[in-house]
Amino acid sequence: MNVLAQVSEATGVPADLLGGYPAVLAAASATGRLPARDTIEELRARGASAAERGVPMRALVDACLLTAELTLRSADTSTLGALRRAVAAYAEGYEGAQHRALREEEAARHAFIDDLLQGRAERLAERAEHFGLRLAEAYVVAVARDTKPIADGDPLIRRIEQALIARFGSHNILIAARDGLLVCVAPGALTAATGEFAHHVRAALASEWRVGIGRPHRGPGGVVTSYREAGDAIRLGDRLGLRPQVLKAADLLVFPVLLRDREAIEDLITTVLDPLAQARGGPEPLLETLEAVFAAQGNQTAAARRLGISPRAVTYRLERVRRLTGFSPDDPTQRFTLETAVIGARLIGWPSRDEG
Repeated sequence: MNVLAQVSEATGVPADLLGGYPAVLAAASATGRLPARDTIEELRARGASAAERGVPMRALVDACLLTAELTLRSADTSTLGALRRAVAAYAEGYEGAQHRALREEEAARHAFIDDLLQGRAERLAERAEHFGLRLAEAYVVAVARDTKPIADGDPLIRRIEQALIARFGSHNILIAARDGLLVCVAPGALTAATGEFAHHVRAALASEWRVGIGRPHRGPGGVVTSYREAGDAIRLGDRLGLRPQVLKAADLLVFPVLLRDREAIEDLITTVLDPLAQARGGPEPLLETLEAVFAAQGNQTAAARRLGISPRAVTYRLERVRRLTGFSPDDPTQRFTLETAVIGARLIGWPSRDEG
């Protein structure tokens, strides 16, 4: 049995990956010369081939050393130098192939995420399986916003993804950066995943973070829908000044309903709230007071604490609202009308800064 066959049998490394290597060692031992550049390039290429074929680096190094042991009867300085250069070439080629594979995988992942969140369906289900997603199932999307955009390559992406996989033992969770947001795509059946995502966001991001969570939907288009719902939840929270930092689209369904009939909501605002523009200081303090009272379920003392004013000031402002508009927050029917008008005002940005 020749040297390469012995090494291959002992280490499991295919003999063709070592072809030419024994000759390199023998030539160095006989002449004292180190391997030429073209020989090093050939060994580097074989190292890359080993990586592409899934041969472990430890096995490859072991094969190189065993080949040297079987080939050389004595190890002089030149031979050891050739051995060192040959092993370095194998390792360099191997690592280069691994790095290229990682870059290609990351590029494929980035392209897949872009296509997934934009609904481009070219081989999407097939590609999704490569990343552990089965799009026939329902998926839910959560997005997190920080004070500054979150970019590809942020260590936070990998850290949170590893934490979720460790917690749930599942690889069909995807964490990525998209449009400056941190995005989490998780199976709808894994109901705790979005809560765990929000937990890690809370621990990692600045105090002004906010998380939006879409509803579960099936299919590639379902992921897009849930992603848009999650982003809309954050935008609604900002527009309405909502205090919770984690907002679920399912809890905010009434607001898109209001926006669908813009003409009706503008008519409601004009009828109910326009008289507040006559108040000294403009309508904003009265709108803020109404919002605080509604949020406190009508408790004026709690509303005063939220606003940082006295309960008497809250009572005075509510009386001003009643006198100017004819609507009282104490009357159940009128309260509903007032609250809907105030929500609509925040949704469409009434009053504008120019008007205020």
